[in-house]
Amino acid sequence: MPDDFPRLRELLQHRIDLIADHAYRDQDAAAHLAALQKVSEEINAEHAACRENLPPRLNHFLTQASFSKALDYLTQDPSKGI
Repeated sequence: MPDDFPRLRELLQHRIDLIADHAYRDQDAAAHLAALQKVSEEINAEHAACRENLPPRLNHFLTQASFSKALDYLTQDPSKGI
């Protein structure tokens, strides 16, 4: 799965990185919030664009806005049987 949906994986990772960037949030809370809103909209758009090709579990995570779970799903090692 790691090679599937690279743009979606990139956006999900970017969102998590933004959430973890406390310095950015503390320096400019409005810009930080705007960046989070933008990446969330991009995730939703990418989800809509590839929804028909997504595995059901990944689609569920994205539909429920469980973005950390979606990223975990996309980066799982298939040899580990997760």
